[in-house]
Parts: sequence; C-alpha cells; structure tokens
Amino acid sequence: RRLYRFSSLSSDVPRAAGVALAGALLLSASAQAATISFLPHQASYDLSLLKSRNGAAAVDSARGRILYTFTGSACEGYTSEFRQVSELNGSEGKSTLSDLRSTSWEDAEGKTYRFRIDTRMNEGNASNVDGIAERTGDHVTVTLKQPVAKTFTLDGSTVFPTEQIRRIIAAAREGKSLLELTVYDGSDNGEKVYNTLTVIGKPIPGDKVATPDPSTSNDAMKKLTRWPVTVSYYDRDAKSNSGEQTPTYAMSFELYENGVSRALKLDYNDFVIAGKLDKFEVKSTKPCKPGEK
Repeated sequence: RRLYRFSSLSSDVPRAAGVALAGALLLSASAQAATISFLPHQASYDLSLLKSRNGAAAVDSARGRILYTFTGSACEGYTSEFRQVSELNGSEGKSTLSDLRSTSWEDAEGKTYRFRIDTRMNEGNASNVDGIAERTGDHVTVTLKQPVAKTFTLDGSTVFPTEQIRRIIAAAREGKSLLELTVYDGSDNGEKVYNTLTVIGKPIPGDKVATPDPSTSNDAMKKLTRWPVTVSYYDRDAKSNSGEQTPTYAMSFELYENGVSRALKLDYNDFVIAGKLDKFEVKSTKPCKPGEK
C-alpha cells in the first residue's frame, strides 16, 4: 500500500505522486513487518479547504477529488493507481486546476519500484516522469526514461512508498512514537529525495469513531486498530545545503493496521486541505500459491 502524497494545488508547491498516503516509517523490520497484510482496496476522498494562511496570498477555496486503488499481494507485489483532480482559488481571483495521475508497482521486499507520474496544470502540456528504482547491495540505482534519460544512485537506506507504510505500521505496533526515514517515490522531476519524520499517536480501537465514514462501517475494518499519524517531508538537498528545518509539507491521517487511511489533512504551509473518505471498496486478490510468500 502506498503512502500517497498529493499533487500540488498551486504551481509553487512541489508536485508529488500518490502514496500516500497514498506513499513514511521499527520492529525488527524483517520480523514484524512480514506479518503486515495490506488490504487491496479502492478509496475515494473529497477534498476541501480546511485552513488558509499568509494574508494577501491566501487561498479562498479549494475543491477536488482523489481516487486511489491499491491491489496485489506479498507474492506478486503491490500496484497503486492514483488520480487527483483539484482546483485552488486565490484571494486575487487566480484559479489553478491540477490533474495528477500516477501508477506504480513495488515488490514485497522493497527492492524494486517502477513508477509513472503524469501532471497537468490548467490547460498546459502534461509533465511526465517515468522510471525504475532497484536496490542492489548498499545502494539504490534509479533509471529515468522521462523527463530526461538519466541514471543515478541513492543511499541504500532509502525506502520506497509501500515499504514506508510497512515500517510505519510496524513501528506503531511496537509502541514507537517517532520514525525517521529517507523516502524516494519518483515525484517532481524524478530526482527528488525526502527526509521524513513520522509522529505516531496512541492506538485507536476499532469501535471508537468520532466521525464515521465508509471505512469505519465496513465489516472488514470495524475491529481493526488504527493510529493517528503525521508525516513531515523535508527536501533532503535543501536541508543539507542550508540547514533548513521547515518541512516542505506535512500530512496527517489515521492509518489502519492493514494500510488503509482516513481523515486526511494535507498541510502545504500556506494552506491546509482536508480529505474526507466518502467511498470505500475492498478489492479481491489471488492468494499466494504454496511456497510463495
């Protein structure tokens, strides 16, 4: 399941692909993480403006929708399909319409990550990112086809989006409250790497629901534990060059132990967007064959 990050609602917020949260995250990552079973599902979120900051440059309104589909299994890997269409209206009458589409596949061990991200702002041409990242030994090799053909390496500690979520859940189960990870998801021009800080709150039992939505009433979800989670994203290069500690953006949500997210809040510093889960469907998946993971 991908911790999907959300596309920008204005051109000066970095574009990002669906995590996550649709992709951030230890119990011995190999031991307990192996017991995490992600739920194949499709979720739809209604977006609205929660808060605006910065006076004259303030955002007056925002609306949009996200459709997120997560499928696969530990034996065949995990596929995420994400689309967000959103409109941002500023106090000076400026309106920005963005359309982001993302498809990715990640193997269950977090060794290979394939991705394609297409973003369109207003009526402009789409910008495309297409590539593959593969973990070998003590490093990760990224090979981009678009926007330009390029190959580069990342530190081996870097994780991909589904592994990011896996580690968040494992840390939450162990009772940890903080987790730092370096994350690569192919966003922006395909070369961006983020340092992340995840803050995990106390577990919420399945029968405790203040604001119901389709996930809390689903039979497959009613008894599952979830945790309030906030993930802050820091531009790795900006931090190393200038010591800047302000996050590029942060996202908060309630994360179920099977990877489903609800009650989203996306903080882009100048404004905050709420994402309410309004449609939820459990998808079928083929069971692993004997001998497979």
